[in-house]
Amino acid sequence: MNKIAVLIVDDSAVVRQVLQAQLAADPEIEVIGAVADPLLAMERMKLRWPDVLVLDVEMPRMDGITFLKKIMAERPTPAVICSTLTEKGAQTTMEALAAGAVAIVTKPKLGLKQFLQDSSGDLVEAVKAAAQSSVHKLKPRVAAPAHAQAKLTADAMLAPASGSAMVQTTERLVAIGTSTGGTQALECVLTALPRVCPGIVIVQHMPEKFTAAFAARLDSICEVDVREARDGDRVMPGLALIAPGGKHTMLKRSGAYYHVEVADGPLVSRHKPSVDVLFRSVAKYAGRNALGIIMTGMGDDGARGLKEMRDAGASTIAQDEASCVVFGMPKEAIKLGAAGRVVSLDAIPGELMR
Repeated sequence: MNKIAVLIVDDSAVVRQVLQAQLAADPEIEVIGAVADPLLAMERMKLRWPDVLVLDVEMPRMDGITFLKKIMAERPTPAVICSTLTEKGAQTTMEALAAGAVAIVTKPKLGLKQFLQDSSGDLVEAVKAAAQSSVHKLKPRVAAPAHAQAKLTADAMLAPASGSAMVQTTERLVAIGTSTGGTQALECVLTALPRVCPGIVIVQHMPEKFTAAFAARLDSICEVDVREARDGDRVMPGLALIAPGGKHTMLKRSGAYYHVEVADGPLVSRHKPSVDVLFRSVAKYAGRNALGIIMTGMGDDGARGLKEMRDAGASTIAQDEASCVVFGMPKEAIKLGAAGRVVSLDAIPGELMR
């Protein structure tokens, strides 16, 4: 099997050293270079083009976003962004995702070397996920942690639905789950929606601090209101709530109205937020009043939850393989019989409104 050729571009010598050691330790990865800025990277890429770029965004001579746009225009290549976990870093990283990056790996300002060593599994998984992505369809992926521990189910957060959800309400809602490729896929869906649409709750695998910037960016370009979910927020027509990174988001019911609960908890299906947790809560409290949509992403988070939604009477949709950056989550949902329909990304807004 051919190894994944990786080029590291970061102006920090410490970061380059640590990342190179972590990636080179994996038998499926070959680090073909570690350079300090994009200009050096372009020289190196003349000798051998990488399968995946690991890229800082704030660098001298040329910033990572300008470099990424140039690469995507010339020869689309999966890029993992190694970004500082700050509010400013989150805003910059949103620009990188819009430019075509497929993953985020976070790094702090302090304790950098130890943090990177502790998070080596996340980096390796992000690189492998990026290598499998179809960047010509693009687009982004935000890497979710893949820690070596037991893979918990939604049972860790709430019990499954027992019987049918109470249905005496005119409130309708949509639950969406996505990961790899999801940031731009969600942009395609949400920007196509009119101001008046059902309330939407979304889980996009994304690290803490980045979901607020992501929601703000979508809000600036969509007719619908988009914001990061807060505990107790009501699910209302014309509003899309993005689950915050590092927390689970669940649907709850109060009388005829729906609201969200944002709570801490363990990783479920190796993610927090988890699509399975959201979908199970929708099955439990909304039943046939809901539409569940599972979109592009690596792994199987959301497949079981979407099946629970369908069993509870909800309409369910999976994105088709042709329009997915990574056909992992939808594929697993289809295999379970969780998807009532399989449609292209372009068809999802119409299905949602219908």
